[in-house]
Amino acid sequence: MQIETDEPEIIERIAALDVSKGEVVCCARVPGPRGQRMQEIRTVSTMTAALLGLGDWLAGLGVTRVVMEATSDYWRAPFYLLEDRFETWLVNAKDVKHLPGRPKTDRLDAVWLCKVAERQMLRPSFVPPPAIRELRDLTRYRVDLLAVRTAEKQRVEKLLEDALIKLSVVVSDPFGASGRAMMAALIAGERDPAVLAALARGSLRSKTARLTEALTGRFTDHHAFLLTQMLQRVDAVTADIATVQARIDAQIGELAPAVVRLDAIPGLGPVAAQMILAEIGTDMGRFPTPAHLTSWARFAPGVSESAGRPKGKAGTGKGNRYLARVVGEAAVSAARTDTFLGERYRRIARRRGKKRAIVAVGRSILVIIWALLSDDEAQFVDLGPDYYASRTNPERKVRQHIRELQSLGYSVTLNPAA
Repeated sequence: MQIETDEPEIIERIAALDVSKGEVVCCARVPGPRGQRMQEIRTVSTMTAALLGLGDWLAGLGVTRVVMEATSDYWRAPFYLLEDRFETWLVNAKDVKHLPGRPKTDRLDAVWLCKVAERQMLRPSFVPPPAIRELRDLTRYRVDLLAVRTAEKQRVEKLLEDALIKLSVVVSDPFGASGRAMMAALIAGERDPAVLAALARGSLRSKTARLTEALTGRFTDHHAFLLTQMLQRVDAVTADIATVQARIDAQIGELAPAVVRLDAIPGLGPVAAQMILAEIGTDMGRFPTPAHLTSWARFAPGVSESAGRPKGKAGTGKGNRYLARVVGEAAVSAARTDTFLGERYRRIARRRGKKRAIVAVGRSILVIIWALLSDDEAQFVDLGPDYYASRTNPERKVRQHIRELQSLGYSVTLNPAA
């Protein structure tokens, strides 16, 4: 028998909010006479004054915990106004399943959420403190701006294809110095492919013949007008990205030492470290073990078993897409390095495939991050690409090969003297 240390089963004074864009339905449950439970339901506006009044009412009832479902971005207003006065929980909508066959209204949803929450059948989602939330807004906006710029660059490439200009076939980055110079000349009215190819710089000069062929097309004034607008949009978004990044660098403040320590991890750079800290924060008390962090980030295989047999494909599921993106990119970058993480990727990729290897290396990166953020004195030390080889027992490998041959029907005898 194991001793459980759970809190008491029933939370005496609790409230639950069903949040929508225009109104909030609140159900409060408190102890009644002779052991009964009493509840009251109120509907208020999502305006600030109404939510502050709702907080006063809950405080008058002695409510200790307020639970709400994560509904789009509508949860932010009540959460931000109540988090300083109560133990405020934001719960995942998947954890709050309304029983099938029952009527569904906002009032019934609030009551159901309150009843489930008072029995502690829910777990809170991770909501970072205000300083981390502000940093998260900046880093996520930067990612969104990068996506906008990428989309605009793709429109430029489609426009050049329409004009029969095959610049991207020869130039790896059409928006580099050479590519921008050629597009500027096209806009200015230059149509001679040889003159345009002569604008190549650096190592691209060796491809003059191919550039001349690629720049032979039907570029018209119509294309020039559209290309001008698109390039202006690209430059404007690039300037916005630089402005947002400068704001991030200025606001990183006390997190700068953590950024430096995370920067030492192969595959991570300062920008990636800033994005990771903005998503998970620096307080690892929210994640008691590395397994909690990797599970929350969905970098751990799912477990689904029935009748003693695993079900499904053990997929990781969908988690924080911003965190998944930066950790996945870090894993791919680390795979190209001559480090422990790079060797780990190559070993797994040979046996399980590249996608599983990326997830495995991403999980290792998160474990390292958890260890670095859990101890302010911790520093990253690479184990090196030879770590696995140093731990391999040659005799064990021989025995493993013998068993494999015997399973295939061969008779193998080990002769040490030979």
